[in-house]
Amino acid sequence: MPLWTQHGNGRTVEPGKVVRPDERLNWPATIAIGAQHVIAMFGATFLVPIITGFPVSTTLLFSGIGTLLFLIITRNKLPSYLGSSFAFIAPVTAATASQGMGSALAGIVAVGMLLAAVGLIVQFAGLGWVEKLMPPVVAGAIVALIGFNLAPVAWDSYQQAPFTATVTLVAVVLFSVLFRGFLGRISIFLGVIVGYIVALLVGEVDFTAVNELITDGQWVGLPTFEFPAFGDPGTWSVIAMFLPVVLVLVAENVGHVRGVATMTEASVNQQTGRALIADGAATTLAGFFGGSGTTTYGENIGVMAATRVYSTAAYWVAGIFAILLSLSPVVGAVFNSIPAGVLGGVTTALYGLIGIIGIKIWVDNRVDFSRPVNQYTAAVALVIGIAGFTMQWGDFELGAIVIGSAAALLIYHLGNLIARWRRTGADDGGPLPPVGQLGGDPQDAEVAR
Repeated sequence: MPLWTQHGNGRTVEPGKVVRPDERLNWPATIAIGAQHVIAMFGATFLVPIITGFPVSTTLLFSGIGTLLFLIITRNKLPSYLGSSFAFIAPVTAATASQGMGSALAGIVAVGMLLAAVGLIVQFAGLGWVEKLMPPVVAGAIVALIGFNLAPVAWDSYQQAPFTATVTLVAVVLFSVLFRGFLGRISIFLGVIVGYIVALLVGEVDFTAVNELITDGQWVGLPTFEFPAFGDPGTWSVIAMFLPVVLVLVAENVGHVRGVATMTEASVNQQTGRALIADGAATTLAGFFGGSGTTTYGENIGVMAATRVYSTAAYWVAGIFAILLSLSPVVGAVFNSIPAGVLGGVTTALYGLIGIIGIKIWVDNRVDFSRPVNQYTAAVALVIGIAGFTMQWGDFELGAIVIGSAAALLIYHLGNLIARWRRTGADDGGPLPPVGQLGGDPQDAEVAR
């Protein structure tokens, strides 16, 4: 039995329909769409290793391998590309600075194993316990503080070349509002290209490493591999900083599965547990050999929505393309040549967007911020994340992400327990009711004015 049946005539998507995960267009069209998925993921995926100092080629290799592993574990029923997760940037940056790359990789492995364990529980027990542990106000606070905690890192890069950084930032914002559809969704990638061209013109790009590889003819070669240092004394204190990332990855994967199910068929939701297991396995594998932690990508959901092609065949093509691309040291060196000014401009937008995603969770779920428990859950967690609180006992140190996440969980659950015991009305009373007219015919906004 073939893995995919051909959709319609194989050339076009039938009117009013989508190409389901178990279908495909003809192979030339499928290969073209797979290449488009590589372009969609590329801008975000290569930025994470550049920002964190990880090898770009290694990250691309395990991004491709992780995607193929994801398709296998989900039994070829869930279309998804696994790219670098931005949620890892803050703990990786802190861990690398204090203990080295080996300890950071150990943290990535720990996150991957824990995520896979969560996936196993979800597969058998469902998602209800996750939603109770991490309701919208807590989830939003944790995601937001991870993004805002990185603000000083963006400023450090920005001030090294303010002109180039400003041009890059303006380009990112401009492209996001100037273009619609696919081009609008890759505005960060396009902004990096503009910033890189400006950096070339003002002499900020160092091509030394690229020229050496070209001179030596090293167009093809294996990426460099790094390994986790579980035996280092400071590694276990570093691992604590990574654990809140699991909550972000759970939210991203669940959202991805639900998005695909909405556009294809409800039965896709049954793959939620397998998706978490698969992402956990891919992250663990990447961490063992020097790659960045992975997650499902919203950029690729956008491509599927635009093309109406949800075929897993396209993702097999994309994964293979990424692996082939990773086998060129020259490509990796070109990306490593991106100067600090460009990174400063793009990360100013990027880190802020991570924070805004957390706030969007509050808005989408209509969190009631008139309730003191919700107010303090968010307020304390954000200040801890933005200020960069730390706590240290000897060689063991807790960073702002783990402290802020712990604060959000404790304030919310203990606060609700006490408020409901005392019946003060300070507890989380659930989502705010939607605001709008009661009854009558719908009114156009312009007419209502």
